[in-house]
Formats: sequence, structure tokens, C-alpha cells
Amino acid sequence: MNASTEPNNNPYAPPTAEVSDAVDTTAVEHADRLTRLGAAIIDGVISILVVVPMVVSIGTDFWSNPDAGFDDVSFGSGVFVTLALAIALIGYTIHLVHKNGQTVGKKLLTIKVVRSDGSRASLARIFWLRNVVNALPGMIPVVGYIYNLVDHLWIFGEKRQCVHDKIADTIVVKA
Repeated sequence: MNASTEPNNNPYAPPTAEVSDAVDTTAVEHADRLTRLGAAIIDGVISILVVVPMVVSIGTDFWSNPDAGFDDVSFGSGVFVTLALAIALIGYTIHLVHKNGQTVGKKLLTIKVVRSDGSRASLARIFWLRNVVNALPGMIPVVGYIYNLVDHLWIFGEKRQCVHDKIADTIVVKA
């Protein structure tokens, strides 16, 4: 066979891969700052409401017997109800984040987390990059407070991305 009849075996030929256009990021509408704050407040209130019964249950044991150590505390039904609620809330939140990139607060206020190109953000990206990696500086005394402040102040930028959004390459948009 000569070179003219061989089917595309030329190592110097241009690539023949199919290329698709990127998602148009101008089509997504960024969530406004107050809506994001509202969603964070709703999520915080829900978390507090789930934890309070356990704190009250354990606290009443300590108040009734101030000489008791932690080993002497009897975990009453309040602790088990709280654990059941916490497990249910965590499960529901994981479901929402996996399905739509939303927490309960984000779902109620109709906003969601997506990749900066507008595509769906994976559960792993949201969990590891937006949450776990973002929490690491918070474990360092003083530095954590400064980082947390800087992280949240970045929302006043043009793209409304906090530092945790930039780390995870995500944006928060209207759902």
C-alpha cells in the first residue's frame, strides 16, 4: 500500500477527536448574596434544632449530679432521638447535594451549587473541596478566624465566589 491509500495512519495529521463547545456561563444567574446568607442561616438553625435535645439531655444529667464525670452520664432518650434526627438530616442533605447541589436551606431558597462552567458539581467535589479542605485552616488557632473572615468577604467580588467556591471551582446559582 502506498501512503495515499492508507486510512489516517499519519502521525502528523491533526487530531480527529470530536470537540464540543463549553457550557455558556452567561446563561446561569448567580444567586444574590442575601439569598446565600439566608440559606446558610436556615441550615444553621436546622443544625441547632437537631443538636439542642442532646445538649439539654446531657446537661440535665450534669446539673442533677455536679460531681459526676462524663463516664457517669446516662444517655437518655433525648440523645438517641437527637442521633436519629442527625442521621436523618445528614442522609437527606447528602441526597439533596448529590441530586441537585443543594442543602435544605438552598432548596428552600431555590439556589444550588454548580461548577463554574455551569455543569453539575459532584457530591465528592462539594464535600471534599467546599467543606473538608475549607475547614482545614479553621483548625489552626487565630489563622482559622482570619481565613473564615477572608473566605466570606470574597463574596463581594464580581463573581460572588467565596474562597471555598474558588477552591472547588464552583458557583452558587438560582435553581
